[in-house]
Amino acid sequence: MKSISTVVFLLLLTVFPSYTVAQKYDAFHPGAEQWLDTEGEHIQAHGGGILLHEGVYYWYGEQRGFGEMGVRCYSSTDLYNWQPHGVVLGWSDAPGTDLTRRCTVERPKVIYNEKTGKFVMWFHLELEGIGYWAARTGVAVADSPTGPFEYLRSFRPHVGKIPVNAPIENIHERKRWDEIIKNAEGDRERRIAGEIFMRDLGVGQMARDMTVFKDDDGTAYHIASSEENLTLHIAKLTDDYLNFSGEFARVQPDGRNEAPAVFKYEGKYYMIASGLTGWAPNRARSFVADSMLGPWEPLGNPCVGGANTYNDLGPDKTFGGQSTYVLPAPGYEGQGKFIAMFDIWQPGDLKKSRYMWLPLVIQDGKPVIEWAKQWKVSDFGTPDNQRGAER
Repeated sequence: MKSISTVVFLLLLTVFPSYTVAQKYDAFHPGAEQWLDTEGEHIQAHGGGILLHEGVYYWYGEQRGFGEMGVRCYSSTDLYNWQPHGVVLGWSDAPGTDLTRRCTVERPKVIYNEKTGKFVMWFHLELEGIGYWAARTGVAVADSPTGPFEYLRSFRPHVGKIPVNAPIENIHERKRWDEIIKNAEGDRERRIAGEIFMRDLGVGQMARDMTVFKDDDGTAYHIASSEENLTLHIAKLTDDYLNFSGEFARVQPDGRNEAPAVFKYEGKYYMIASGLTGWAPNRARSFVADSMLGPWEPLGNPCVGGANTYNDLGPDKTFGGQSTYVLPAPGYEGQGKFIAMFDIWQPGDLKKSRYMWLPLVIQDGKPVIEWAKQWKVSDFGTPDNQRGAER
């Protein structure tokens, strides 16, 4: 005879065919089936980032589906099981707002400001009805990591500003700057990137795929794809993290990098990024610098090993994923061990896009990311030939 609970469960499946049951995770399963939250729903945190605050991890990311754009938040103490906190930044009916029902909000990242006690969210914003032409960055603030976040504004940064790594620093010498950047060492592509920079000098530079990075001394930086995604701009934020300080650098002109993820190890700054192929996966790239404002030197593709067992895509396609964030592995701080977060996009139905979290280690001064079908944070402390992770 079936138990009462079993009968109830079977009735739920009959009445609600899509009914799912929350499960307890004890490992990462990169790119496998949907990653469910503690209520049994597929996690909606695409293009996201992690905030560690008072021993709790908060995962912020894009909400896809549900009839609206917005940012959702989840919390966890073990990184495997995530409790939902709903939409913490959503659309508004307020007159004149940029956060309309059909705007596009992407790649939200949150950092905490110890001086102000505020949680600050930055994100890429595209205005309703004009595709990806607005190329703005947006900022919101909250008193709690679970929000609600108050939207402040969106804008294009660096109006009339020359980068710190430009040949000149004085905006009044614009003509000379114009000539130098157009020549760009005789390289046509770099010249075109420079022309786009000059095109936008008076209205502000484009800010699409983005992330933020908070340094050990509390200084925060905004990193975004600019100049029609040809060049990365890395900018220092003000002390309250709510605006740009005016100090920024152009990084890898015409490098065609997007989806930046920045982290630090032994005084050096590292960045993982992707190429420009829309929703389709491509070969990841990595960079290193002694300063956030550069110069940044390329290190090549960080991915190694076999293919993703779910899609047969190997290191040359980043196992089917695109970078979004790099998190220090808990318990291994200062040991060059990190968790690299990727999205496996499903452009036909973005809300079903998967998440791929993989182990990242620094070896010989370079980040190395290897495919693992299943793995745990504790695997970092186990010799390779004894690990239980499936590769």
